[in-house]
Amino acid sequence: MDKNDKKKEKSEGEKLAEKLLSNKKNGALRLSDEKLKKADKFCEGYKSFLDKGKTEREACAEAVAQAEKAGFVKYEAGKKYKAGEKFYFVNREKAVILTVMGKKSLDKGIRLAAAHIDSPRLDLKQNPLYEDKELCLFKTHYYGGIKKYQWTTVPMSLHGVVIKGDGEKVTVNIGEDKDDPVFCVTDILPHLAESQMKRPAHQLITGEELNLLIGSRPFKDDKVSNKVKLNIMAILNDKYGIVEDDFISAELEAVPAFKARDIGFDRSMVGAYGQDDRVCAYTALQAILKCKEPEMTCMTVLTDKEETGSDGNTGLNSSYLPYFICDLARTYGLDGRNVMSVSECLSADVNAAFDPTFAEPFELRNSSQINYGVVATKFTGSRGKAGTSDASAEFVGRIRKLFDKNDIIWQTGELGKVDGGGGGTVAQYIANLDFDVIDVGVPVLSMHAPFEITSKLDTYMAYKAFAAFFED
Repeated sequence: MDKNDKKKEKSEGEKLAEKLLSNKKNGALRLSDEKLKKADKFCEGYKSFLDKGKTEREACAEAVAQAEKAGFVKYEAGKKYKAGEKFYFVNREKAVILTVMGKKSLDKGIRLAAAHIDSPRLDLKQNPLYEDKELCLFKTHYYGGIKKYQWTTVPMSLHGVVIKGDGEKVTVNIGEDKDDPVFCVTDILPHLAESQMKRPAHQLITGEELNLLIGSRPFKDDKVSNKVKLNIMAILNDKYGIVEDDFISAELEAVPAFKARDIGFDRSMVGAYGQDDRVCAYTALQAILKCKEPEMTCMTVLTDKEETGSDGNTGLNSSYLPYFICDLARTYGLDGRNVMSVSECLSADVNAAFDPTFAEPFELRNSSQINYGVVATKFTGSRGKAGTSDASAEFVGRIRKLFDKNDIIWQTGELGKVDGGGGGTVAQYIANLDFDVIDVGVPVLSMHAPFEITSKLDTYMAYKAFAAFFED
């Protein structure tokens, strides 16, 4: 053996370290260029989904459109479905359950991926329209957890529905087309902000200061007051046939108007509004759409209201999901409770990616990182694991083995330091139905900001993870 061969030979310690110690590398170093290109290509569809589905209603409608194109049909209560048949159930236009029947009986359980399609935003109040000093504005009530100062001076679009006095529904989408106007919340210039800058950070902008600027030109008639407000209302009436009182029965949401874009010279990341949690919604959706004839019955549920606690009849703290499972089980002479007790779920929600610029709140050994793959989060909750389901060691072991067997790049993560972290997901509500459940999702930078960032590699690995779960 020559000297060069001796240098290449590993020492006993190196061999033992390789065998016993964890040594995960950046996923981009583990994937071939061909697979990286697949990840990039996959995210082109993802960016399109983000642009088309900026609200829970729009994301639900886009998911249904894609499902129908893939051969899914509306669910028929009482119908017995054969293995491989695909169907969907829509809950109030804000949530959808997509199902592919498996070869095995439902009494063997189902495989469920659960993601949410609502995101932080500014909702209009029920009486939003007002004029002040010849400017016209909308009053808003922010939805979900936000840093309010981030939502000023951002171009915003307006999405939603208005139910008119006669019951007619009008759909609104203004600010997404390149020729549309946009709207924004104003902020005061630094030269005059001395008083503002003395406020605590969480009060730099208050909730009542998140007023959306929508117009400034008055209606030309000296015999009326509130001329700017009247002019705006005249424009809305001409376009949509609505009057001011119709805002009372409206759901209108202001969201960032910009499109999803590639981030970085290497185009390795996606920047967009609403990636929490539409990055997991899209990947779980694509996994169920490509599911053919699985062994177990598979479901993807895209749900609403997670950002405000999952309450309400379109959130997963309600009963629409167990009702659906029980109705389906009853068709086959089974008790839905028994089906759920042997079922498994990947709660498809994002994790907070380690940010070196703001490293202090993270505990690096147990934080997720961009480009290290999809994240398995055993537990969430704040401080003493409050509000979490805490997956069992057995179920974590099962998911770990599944991911490794299918060459999925994955990592573990928590949501910050023990005494400083927090955040919750729908996992606890699925666990309360007696499912085995663990959070699996994509790490996100700048979470809950108007512009969030994800890795294309991580997004693609999330899709592969959900697909493997369904196919196993």
